[in-house]
Amino acid sequence: MRTLIENNDSKVQRARQRVEKLKGFYINLVLYLIFVPFFIYLNVISTSFPWAIFPIVGWGLGILGHATDAFGWSLFFGKNWEERKIRQFIEEEERYY
Repeated sequence: MRTLIENNDSKVQRARQRVEKLKGFYINLVLYLIFVPFFIYLNVISTSFPWAIFPIVGWGLGILGHATDAFGWSLFFGKNWEERKIRQFIEEEERYY
């Protein structure tokens, strides 16, 4: 009975962590959408050099990274890659020992 409660607690804790990640991502995205026009406006009134592109692209790449973390995307390893590797290593260890 205790393990059932512990399992539910860990599920709730993981769900809360995911919610916090999503919340952080959406806050970051809203701030980005607010500041991009501000950067463009400052660029238009200040110089002819398009300096605003640097913070816009840099912050955009940061948002992309934040999204991969918040939504659990993996650009290189694919979905459930870690779990498959863990199972593979356990099976290999069981065969050899």
